[in-house]
Amino acid sequence: MKFRPLHDRVVVKRIEEDTKTSGGIIIPDTAKEKPQQGEVVAVGPGVRDENGKINALDVKAGDRVLFGKWSGTEVKIDGQDLLIMKESDILGILEGAAKTKAAA
Repeated sequence: MKFRPLHDRVVVKRIEEDTKTSGGIIIPDTAKEKPQQGEVVAVGPGVRDENGKINALDVKAGDRVLFGKWSGTEVKIDGQDLLIMKESDILGILEGAAKTKAAA
């Protein structure tokens, strides 16, 4: 199934962080916090201004972004846990970040 967000909404897939600290300590699942980084999966067309012109979004599919801890609405589409949020909930784009690996 394809999902296309409307207006200034963005679909983001969370990027899981390492389960080890830099010192080699393994963090159990119960102590982990929700990741605040994600990869943009889909974006809406943009927001209309007073004149009816559509202003495109600054983020695009494939961008790695940083967002607030409680941002967005969690949904499950085709078995994937995704977030739908407004572009204004995104704090910034991580430049030069490594692309996520496809889940096996």
